[in-house]
Amino acid sequence: MLSALVALAGALVYGSADFLGGLAAKRLRSIVVTAVSACAGLVALVLALPLLGGVWSAADVAWGIIAGVFGIVAVALLYACLAIGPMSILSPLTAVVSAIAPMLWGLLVNGETLSPLGYAGLGVALVAVVLVGFIPGEKAVRPSVRGIVMAVGAGAAIGGFLIVIDQTSHASGLVPLVMSRATSSVVTGALVAGLAIAAVRRGREAASVLDVSAPAVGVMPSGHADLEHVSMAPPARVLPDRARALWLALACGVLDAAANAIMLVALRLGDLSIVSALTALYPAGTILLAAIVLRERIATVQWAGLALALVAGALLAVG
Repeated sequence: MLSALVALAGALVYGSADFLGGLAAKRLRSIVVTAVSACAGLVALVLALPLLGGVWSAADVAWGIIAGVFGIVAVALLYACLAIGPMSILSPLTAVVSAIAPMLWGLLVNGETLSPLGYAGLGVALVAVVLVGFIPGEKAVRPSVRGIVMAVGAGAAIGGFLIVIDQTSHASGLVPLVMSRATSSVVTGALVAGLAIAAVRRGREAASVLDVSAPAVGVMPSGHADLEHVSMAPPARVLPDRARALWLALACGVLDAAANAIMLVALRLGDLSIVSALTALYPAGTILLAAIVLRERIATVQWAGLALALVAGALLAVG
């Protein structure tokens, strides 16, 4: 099934965006990276809109705004739960819930049906999501109830984003994504502006809000985490200057917008249940780039996850 291949490609692009965002978050505040990425993605989508087309309607605009709200909720909850930790448990939990929520919606509400191979592919994909989301070196401790609730909420919000986007009409094209990204840009931009105003009132430079003031937990405009894989590399190799970090955040936003567009195409071509399962494999792109660019070692369990991701993609494509 073509939609499965497109969704898998979209997951890799999502992971690539998160990798760049994670690098930027080593020098800039995570909320700043999110705001810059959201604005860059908005510009990219607006420029692509005349080329790819899209019919404006009140319903699709509303769905786009609602999707943007889901994205903001996902960012807030994911940032909070990963700050509490342990990331080795909460990050994969978020990814699994983000796949299961729209998967159940597609199967139970939309009435989607799959072949036995398709159902097997969904199961393999969920196992792969857990394995590729594993964070090597993270001390495994029992997560708090609060962290688990936030992780589940973040995953549900990411899944809600997919469910809402799936409600839009085929004729809408990129319109829902433009409205979603516009919503994210306004909210995150307002937050950064508020931090800058507060800094000036305390007698500090407004630009001081750009810099990391606490351990970085990279969270993307879509509500994805960068999984902190890049934190394993020596600081001297991953700590960019502010200007370079801003460029990385801009590139992250463009790639994230492209991933959203690819995901939308996958939804138009196939079933929500399949697209959600494969989109949740986005950490694969992050860890592969970390291995290629930063020479990081991929853990054995992650290699197993990557292999299962390919198996899941093949099963869903055939089924």
